[in-house]
Amino acid sequence: MAIWGYGSFDNDSARDFTAEVVQDGEVALREAFEVVLDPDMDYVEVEEGARALAAAEILAAVLTGDTQRLTDAGLRSWVQNADKTSPSDLRGLAAEALNRVLAPESELPEQWEDTADSGAWLSDVQRLRSTLG
Repeated sequence: MAIWGYGSFDNDSARDFTAEVVQDGEVALREAFEVVLDPDMDYVEVEEGARALAAAEILAAVLTGDTQRLTDAGLRSWVQNADKTSPSDLRGLAAEALNRVLAPESELPEQWEDTADSGAWLSDVQRLRSTLG
């Protein structure tokens, strides 16, 4: 069954990504951002966009200590034990990745465009952008 909701972890791609973060840590976060920022990528598919949003949500949780939006207990534990100073250099990458995910050459905004939750989805992404500065 596919999971689909407007929260950063309300989709299968993001939920699968959490296991990668628990296993690989900061490397997985960086990779998720770099994939959507690859200059050779003309169009950001839903899966890559969802992974970048989840990575940004995880980074925000590490930097702020607020784990309430994390849906996975293993991920919550990883975030609580993560070095709070180490991933701060990822903040800029995360901001660029979020901009790319919201750009016209991205499938996620198209997917949400004509849905009842489009405003909630966009608000959630804007909240995340604001948190990461």
